[in-house]
Amino acid sequence: MHPAWAVAAVAFLALVGAAGFRAAPGVLMVPLQQEFGWSTTVLSAAVSINLVLFGLTAPFAAALMERFGVRSVTAVALGLIGAGSALTVLVNQSWQILLTWGLLIGLGTGSMALVFAATIANTWFTKSRGLVIGILTAGSAAGQLVFLPFIALLAQDPGWRQASLLIAAGALAVVPLVLKFLKNSPADVGALPYGAEEPSGATAEGAAPAGKTEAVPAGKTEAAPEPRRNAAVRALQVLRTASRNRTFWALAAGFAICGATTNGLIGTHFIPSAHDHGMPETTADGLLAVVGIFDILGTIASGWLTDRYNPRILLAVYYQFRGIGLLVLPLLLGSSVQPSMIVFVVIYGLDWVATVPPTAAICRQVFGADGSVVFGWVFAAHQLGAAAAALAAGAIRDATGHYTYAWLGAAAMCTIAAVISATIRKDAGRRRPTAVAVASVD
Repeated sequence: MHPAWAVAAVAFLALVGAAGFRAAPGVLMVPLQQEFGWSTTVLSAAVSINLVLFGLTAPFAAALMERFGVRSVTAVALGLIGAGSALTVLVNQSWQILLTWGLLIGLGTGSMALVFAATIANTWFTKSRGLVIGILTAGSAAGQLVFLPFIALLAQDPGWRQASLLIAAGALAVVPLVLKFLKNSPADVGALPYGAEEPSGATAEGAAPAGKTEAVPAGKTEAAPEPRRNAAVRALQVLRTASRNRTFWALAAGFAICGATTNGLIGTHFIPSAHDHGMPETTADGLLAVVGIFDILGTIASGWLTDRYNPRILLAVYYQFRGIGLLVLPLLLGSSVQPSMIVFVVIYGLDWVATVPPTAAICRQVFGADGSVVFGWVFAAHQLGAAAAALAAGAIRDATGHYTYAWLGAAAMCTIAAVISATIRKDAGRRRPTAVAVASVD
């Protein structure tokens, strides 16, 4: 077995361990409101801070992984998630939940998740990158699936504090595996990326943009074209260059809407909204867990499709189907689960983060070896959209007493994202196939 698959397996477990908090806000929001009397807007603000930091940390984390190695950054990120979750049990003021849920966990989760998956795939794999990104992204969904039922049960009895400690334990338990088995690059084990051929004159020229043709640098340049550059400077320089390309803005806009309609709305407010309609919290928790099951299947299938079909078409289809689901959601919510709600949960689960593999693939096609860092900035837009939606939906709920306008507005945004994705040039990234820093402006 190629060592890349062992690294991918450890990365998958790390993503599972880090994903516990993804299931927490929707489950813990009602118990916190009942104990402290905090408004939906206050708790939504904590989630929004988390999502903003989650997004803004991502591109710098990608550069830090290139500079200091994937293993070190991942271990620190898991430590921050564990610390933020554990310290949550001590909160008794609203500003403290902003610190734990927002600052600490936001920085930790922002250093992993989708950017981490893209970095592993780009560093360790030449072949089957889309499939690998799909599998690793499904790790977050698997983490939600693993943690959500237990968080929901603990939140009911004995209480939300024990649920927070479970999230901390899940993140910290993976750290020893990361330190032991997560290698930074194929060069660390004397191998080439999976699917890479032994370097010849032509292969080395294409694989090593810095002009190096020996095997070890060729393998390392996929993830670290300039490993000695300051990580923050590199991230900002990549942003400056990428921002001149309209494909970057198309991806960022679409991914912002993606974040708004997943983490921002469904991930944060689906359970409170179902509770408003008289549905028991445990039932709503179960529905969200089903979303996680089908999220795994949909993301892996999307990775497989991305290796074979035009990613811009896939994005347009994914966004439009999501918009249709959100349009009918207000009609489906009720005190009991109807078959139509099951259909919605299945379809929405398949579509949840199916957008990740095609988006990462377009970043790689257009921006070459800078693709992971560019994807980090695109993911920042994803989380900014999620943060805005989480806060806006909470404000709408406090102002109107329901979430209907939030669901309908999100459906309209999905149609916009579908149109934007369909307008990405079909030949994006093909006019300069050997370029590494950036592709030519469309």
